[in-house]
Amino acid sequence: MTEFLLFIAIAAFHLITIPLATVYGMFMEWCLHRYVLHNLGSKKGSIWSFHWHQHHKISRRDDFYDYDYEDDLTGAPLREKISLFLLSLVHLPLIIYVPFFYIALVYHSVRYYRVHRYAHLHPIWAKVHLRWHYDHHMGKDQNCNWGVTSDIFDKLFGTRKEYTQPVTRRTE
Repeated sequence: MTEFLLFIAIAAFHLITIPLATVYGMFMEWCLHRYVLHNLGSKKGSIWSFHWHQHHKISRRDDFYDYDYEDDLTGAPLREKISLFLLSLVHLPLIIYVPFFYIALVYHSVRYYRVHRYAHLHPIWAKVHLRWHYDHHMGKDQNCNWGVTSDIFDKLFGTRKEYTQPVTRRTE
């Protein structure tokens, strides 16, 4: 009986790590977007400058549409994929102790990229389903609304600012 209870406790622990990985992934997304991509990325010579000087510039000019995502094997989308892969590698040792956490974290990274790419190829969809990210690019203040897959940390930290201008040029 004791072995069975131990098995249940271990299984419950590992299952709890799945939603924890999702929350951690959203928090990392918020932090990296705010402190790395915008703080370091605003400097022209930075390795992260593609985010501000390329992705934001294109998105702003083309009403949130970013044509770089049409071929995501070059430019900013490729750098985004490489960065996510390297982040997965940095977290790889976790697979020994919390394998479900690691798998869920990798899943979140893949989901993040797919959602972000889809949003910038379908601005009207993004305006409805990822309003906070649309507001991040199209709002008057692009130094807020840091979440991409969720705005939970923007709400928690008071960085969520709403913006209501419609998509004007690009239609789907």
